[in-house]
Amino acid sequence: SQTCQQMHEIFTVAIGASLMPSESTPAPARPPNKFEKLFQPCLAEVVGTTFFVFIGCVSVIENVESAGRLQPALVHGLAVAVMVACMAEISGSHFNPPFTLAIYLCGGMEMNMVAPYIASQLVGGVLGAAMAKVSRENFAKAHGAAFALLQPGSEIGGAVFGEVAMTCLVTMVVLLGAVNTKTRSPLVPFMVGCTVVINILAGGDVSGTCLNPARAFGPAIVSNYWGYHWVYWVGPTTGGLIAAALVRNSTVTLL
Repeated sequence: SQTCQQMHEIFTVAIGASLMPSESTPAPARPPNKFEKLFQPCLAEVVGTTFFVFIGCVSVIENVESAGRLQPALVHGLAVAVMVACMAEISGSHFNPPFTLAIYLCGGMEMNMVAPYIASQLVGGVLGAAMAKVSRENFAKAHGAAFALLQPGSEIGGAVFGEVAMTCLVTMVVLLGAVNTKTRSPLVPFMVGCTVVINILAGGDVSGTCLNPARAFGPAIVSNYWGYHWVYWVGPTTGGLIAAALVRNSTVTLL
């Protein structure tokens, strides 16, 4: 159909949509083998998510009251930007299940890689939280990383909505900055990192600003803290799906 043809022209199709696009990609000397197509991207997702969660947890543990939300906001944003730039050409630098789902729905990766990517991200989340626990004796303070902000009596509906809205925003930045060939930019690592900083500064008191189920899952496993954990799956996943729908429909309409 005409709509399908339009979508094919707009979105790149690859194993993992890169979050650091380039103007031209030289043709490979040989087709990638199975190891390069399947194992390497998943390993990159594990490594990237591991260090992102580790750095995020440590930033919460070491956060001082005078810094408020600024320190964890800058740490998370810079960590995202660096890891995206480093791993983009290997896996696409997703590190987040809602990103993977949205990129797939926008034609940026093959369906058979969705489940392995998400599994790799969850494994990375657990490894990163475990590293933080080993490195710091006062890991209990990393319940901020496990998002203990929400307690009985909290405005759970507002927290869910905040996660939906903020994840939708950062996912749209990913899709428009990296996947959509009409709008993608080489500045996407900086763009995504800045969006993470903005979201944490704006919504830290609303929900803790998770935006990433893998970021919540790892610390929840390691600290065995599951209070309102579902919020950090339902909110970000819904936000990612909404972003995918908005980008697909708005881009096709604007042709």
